Amino acid sequence: MRSSDIESPFLNGGGLTAPPFGKEGPGEIGKADLKSLFQCILLAIFLLFCSNTIAFAEDPVSFDLPVRIGGDYNYPPYEYLDPDGLPTGYNVELSQAVARVMGMEINIQLGSWGEMRQALERGDVDILMGMAHTEERLDEVDFSIPHAKVHQSIWVRNNNNTIRKVEDLYGQEVIVMKGSVMHDFMLENDIAADLFLVQTLADALNLLASGHHDCALVAKLPGEYLLSELLLTNIHPIPRPLVAQDYGFAVKKGNLEQLAQFNEGLSLLKKSGEYRRIREKWLGVLQPEPLPWSRLIRYGVLIAGPLLLVLVAVALWSRTLSRQVALRTEELEREIAERMRAAEELQIRQKQLLHADKMTSLGVLVSGVAHEINNPNGLIQLSLPQLSKAYQSIEPILDDRYQEQGDFKLGWLGYSRMRQEIPKMLQEMMESSNRIKRIVEDLKDFARRNDSGLDDMVDLNEVIRLALRLVDNALRKATRHFQVDYAPQLPRFRGNGHRIEQVIVNLVLNACQALTSVDQAIKLRTYEQRDEGMVVLEVRDEGCGLDEETLRRITDPFFTTKRETGGTGLGLSVSDGIVKDHHGRLEFSALPGQGMVVKLLLPIYEEQE
Repeated sequence: MRSSDIESPFLNGGGLTAPPFGKEGPGEIGKADLKSLFQCILLAIFLLFCSNTIAFAEDPVSFDLPVRIGGDYNYPPYEYLDPDGLPTGYNVELSQAVARVMGMEINIQLGSWGEMRQALERGDVDILMGMAHTEERLDEVDFSIPHAKVHQSIWVRNNNNTIRKVEDLYGQEVIVMKGSVMHDFMLENDIAADLFLVQTLADALNLLASGHHDCALVAKLPGEYLLSELLLTNIHPIPRPLVAQDYGFAVKKGNLEQLAQFNEGLSLLKKSGEYRRIREKWLGVLQPEPLPWSRLIRYGVLIAGPLLLVLVAVALWSRTLSRQVALRTEELEREIAERMRAAEELQIRQKQLLHADKMTSLGVLVSGVAHEINNPNGLIQLSLPQLSKAYQSIEPILDDRYQEQGDFKLGWLGYSRMRQEIPKMLQEMMESSNRIKRIVEDLKDFARRNDSGLDDMVDLNEVIRLALRLVDNALRKATRHFQVDYAPQLPRFRGNGHRIEQVIVNLVLNACQALTSVDQAIKLRTYEQRDEGMVVLEVRDEGCGLDEETLRRITDPFFTTKRETGGTGLGLSVSDGIVKDHHGRLEFSALPGQGMVVKLLLPIYEEQE
């Protein structure tokens, strides 16, 4: 029943109607009239009190509204629509689990990624269940603690062997999902490529597989899921990921209260083990979680107890024998010290012989390989000018057909584009062939035995140039910031250029291996140290650096910090021996996390009587 259906005998047009007066005239009020007036006043007070009570009772009560969670409708296995059109995936199940442990009501909405980002900005959704963490996005959103790691990849067709890294994207036609993290990456890094925007990752893969454009930027795991679903067999991702990014919830900038709820929910799920179950279900097997401290302490006590008893027994036994051992120790220490020195010298000699044998074997191997490579490469160098000449002869014929009939297919592309690309390709092939020839010659020079002794007058700058040609590929992979400053009119040094070249190659490769990012730099410079009569090469890197203990042992034979990656510990030891044979020295200085500086000092050449 509505309140408007209820009528009161005392309500008339919103006012109060008094009972009828008695027979007294208008100027005279009787007792009955006074009594009726008093009753009306009491009734009005009662109604006023009731109205206040009702108004107070009907004050609105605040209820928690559902949290609106947005996501991408086609981003498997993280978030997508199943065949029934229902939201599913890793992010969806994780969001539902967070809502359950935090007692929240949620409403999950899936759409295109660009629409979801705009919805978050407008306030139509409260939180996005999955967004890659980048510094640039921090101006728009706040991120939760990461709950996954997303690896972005370059996807190409199976017959494409030219695109392998970011630098190869310049000048290419690149497909990217609108509003995605890789769209932001291309814009923020100002990569000069033609971008073709699509709404979903599936559209990007389908477009690439159909033969359009050169490559696509798609996250590796979602791409693999879509590949099998779309039955695409002519495309694949580049094995090495383009970038790895943290991935988690994201709220509009400043919505820290909402973010705190989801962070707390993630922490509770990790503690209960449900987070691990969800990740294993959707993203595969995880690394084993660390044992809790209580279990570690219990295991430690079980292991340390018996060991402690054994140590006590050994200590008591050794104390009874200490007097007898002390007498023998004094005699044996001298003998042991002499034998250790002899063993160290023997190891050094064995190392030098081993290295000399390896260099001899390398010389024989390089000679054979150089012959096998130079033969087909020579054929290429003979054929390419003929092909170029032939193309120049038929180009007028093709131009006439182009003028008469318009554009036509020549290979995979139209003639209007191929007439510009073919001369470039022929030129690049000739340059690559010349580079192969130069590399083979450098390897032969590097491995060739030089019996001229240590009395040559050698230009250090020229030796550095030859060494850098050998390690050019390693430098390109290790850093984008490489710099060499050659001192003009640098005095020459006395020695063997090939052996010093070996030292420089070793120092530069060590600097490359010390870097942890391609944005870190390697700088070389040469100068003259007049007070000591030395020419100096300084190799400076911005890598991981070394501690003082490691620096003291860095030239010891067989000492290495890279044994897990195949290091033998002979490189710097051999280099140090070569430099000492030249009456020079190597100086090392470094701090952990701040890079390393290596100086190669060689005596200036002086005429001898």
